[in-house]
Amino acid sequence: MQEVYPYKILFVEDEEATRKNYVTYLKMLFSEVYEAEDGEKAYQLYKEKKPDILILDVNIPKLNGLELLEKIRKNDYTTKAIMFTAHSDQSFLLKAVSLQLTRYLVKPVSRKDLKEALDIAIDELLKYSVTPIKKIDLKENYSWSMELKELKHHNTLIELTSKERILLSLLFSYKNRVFSYDDIFEYVWGYNEEISLNGLKNMIKRLRKKLPEDTIINVFNEGYKINF
Repeated sequence: MQEVYPYKILFVEDEEATRKNYVTYLKMLFSEVYEAEDGEKAYQLYKEKKPDILILDVNIPKLNGLELLEKIRKNDYTTKAIMFTAHSDQSFLLKAVSLQLTRYLVKPVSRKDLKEALDIAIDELLKYSVTPIKKIDLKENYSWSMELKELKHHNTLIELTSKERILLSLLFSYKNRVFSYDDIFEYVWGYNEEISLNGLKNMIKRLRKKLPEDTIINVFNEGYKINF
């Protein structure tokens, strides 16, 4: 029998048939599952039920998925979030990473892909400490703004490319978490661009020149994590 996890889920999707299908599946996995068809109702349910995991579509009425999560993230960096999207453009990714998504999944989303994302969310709930602060102070008077996604040294802005900014946003989002190469490829380049491991290593090399020594740590055969 499938283990039923003791977590509360809020699923937000405006298409009723799709929502009912996923909710039926989620009730097989979790002890409490709630549903909403728009952002405003979802926010009310969020306040009432305090879910552990949010699953939300970007394109929902009243408050879209990003607006809803942005509102929640003003005071809550603990609730895990998985977002469904029909696209993977850079502006979406940059915004999504700053809101500390566990995963974004490009529609149509299979049950297998959703289950893998949920397993990661559960793992995060059990293992990782989230960074709720808006500014992270680093060695040698460097700092990273979680809110503005800006790197500074002695209050002087350090120039970053858009992909460098997305990568740093991802790495800084969870203290002590090792992000796998696949995690990084998916978040920084999405599904529409190809990138080699050497390409990633070159970006890391450039970023290390802009940061204090030993800020970005390579974990052999696994990926990268931030050291702060």
